[in-house]
Amino acid sequence: MSVRRENTKMVGKLAVVAVGMFAFGYVLIPIYKHICELTGINILSLSERQVPGNGSAGRDVRLPANSQVDRSRTITVEFDANARGPWDFKPARRSMQVHPGELATVMYEFQNVQNRRMAAQAIPSYAPRQAAAHFNKLECFCFSQYTLEPGEKREWPVAFVIDPRISRDVTTITLSYTFFEVGGRTPAAPPGTVAGSHGGEPAS
Repeated sequence: MSVRRENTKMVGKLAVVAVGMFAFGYVLIPIYKHICELTGINILSLSERQVPGNGSAGRDVRLPANSQVDRSRTITVEFDANARGPWDFKPARRSMQVHPGELATVMYEFQNVQNRRMAAQAIPSYAPRQAAAHFNKLECFCFSQYTLEPGEKREWPVAFVIDPRISRDVTTITLSYTFFEVGGRTPAAPPGTVAGSHGGEPAS
């Protein structure tokens, strides 16, 4: 009888835990929505965005109407890629125009063309130098290291917002990535740019 009683108690405890977890997950959505309203950034759209896969073109993350977006001016963002090794690395598009405060997304494509597995990481840099402090990335492959099998292809998103406080003299920003194999010598940033320090990225 004691064993049966203990089993019954255990089942009851597990049921309470399960109900609690369900309730917690249920209330997360309104909590996130409230955060979005306060910050003006659509956090939920990052998780709802189409997950890019091999051959996927991806799409921009949606951002709700937001008073922080400066629609009175436009900044051209140019995308660059540098590979330190025998592999293919490039942006899916070369440039886009965005309003300061507007959330935008660009895809970067990578393929390991070697006949061996490799681990690699990217270092971002910016031009002009003053843009680094105003270029805020919410999602970026440069936050992590990746291991790719021989011939494997990947597509990674970069979701970013340019701070509206950036100088009006800045009309063009170049976002450049240097992709290198982990374990080798870390490459220097391309001339005229500065390595980013946002989001845990290596600083110059």
